[in-house]
Amino acid sequence: MRTRRVLELRRRLDLEEGQEFPLLAELRAEGSTEYGACLVPYDPEEFGPPIDPAEQVDERPVSLRELNGIFFSCTTDRPGGFDDDQLGQVLGILPYLALAMKSRLTYDVATTVLGTYLGDDAGHRVLTGAIQRGSAEVIRAVIWFCDLRGFTQLTDSLPRGLLIEILDDYLEAMAGPVHENEGQILKFMGDGLLAIFALTNRDEAAVCQSALKAAAQLRDLFPRFNAERQEAGKPVMDFGLALHLGKVLYGNIGASDRLDFTVVGPAVNEASRIQSLCRTLRREVLISSSFRAVAKDGSPALDSLGSHSLRGVRQPQELFTLGA
Repeated sequence: MRTRRVLELRRRLDLEEGQEFPLLAELRAEGSTEYGACLVPYDPEEFGPPIDPAEQVDERPVSLRELNGIFFSCTTDRPGGFDDDQLGQVLGILPYLALAMKSRLTYDVATTVLGTYLGDDAGHRVLTGAIQRGSAEVIRAVIWFCDLRGFTQLTDSLPRGLLIEILDDYLEAMAGPVHENEGQILKFMGDGLLAIFALTNRDEAAVCQSALKAAAQLRDLFPRFNAERQEAGKPVMDFGLALHLGKVLYGNIGASDRLDFTVVGPAVNEASRIQSLCRTLRREVLISSSFRAVAKDGSPALDSLGSHSLRGVRQPQELFTLGA
């Protein structure tokens, strides 16, 4: 129907019509006597005047715009095929059903798109009206700040297309443990990502343990991931991850015509500073004392690395890392 650009199609199966479509042969073998299909455009203005179901309009040419709609099909085993009056009633209902389906499909697409680009919670908030600049709330959250090591060097030696492929592979590997442990990725920033594990109305110690589990999974994943890449002759990179805990502003930030739904605040800055020490301290995972205080005892164990100064932060902080 799309190829021939027609809106309606009827085939009497008991009269051996519709030999060109394998589906109709199957329906005929099952006892069907007639098959009907109809495309209902989304735009009510394009429905046009009512169509007499008895008319054969297979060849009526239509615009490509009219093909933007919902396809319906039905079959009957009634002797003699469809009753034209009953089929007319069905056709009369289809425009309303098409609009209802469009509404639902549009919502589903919007939910998928916003969830993909913003994360499930942020996407849901935006979809339900949280779109005003400055609309943000203070929440407590575990902040996951992860970055790749070695990507800058690769940008000077590899083609752009290959760089994107490599970056996608690594970001996919980095994202998996976050999603598996109920974290929410807010944004990808070049060769890194920012995620949170929200603490609102949740057992904070349990959430911290989930974040630690994700960190341990990422630490254990990378050696295997890199080994497979090396065997395939592909470039490899390492990562640095900071886990911090604190209050953040969670909501819309940006210009009046371009907003970003993210987290900001001193705790986010501190997480970034902690992550920057991963290379200096030669550790893949660094964990703040505020996170450690809430996580309490549990597996995996945390080893102290002593106190360290963070750029822009007055007091040195004790940092921890995952135990062996």
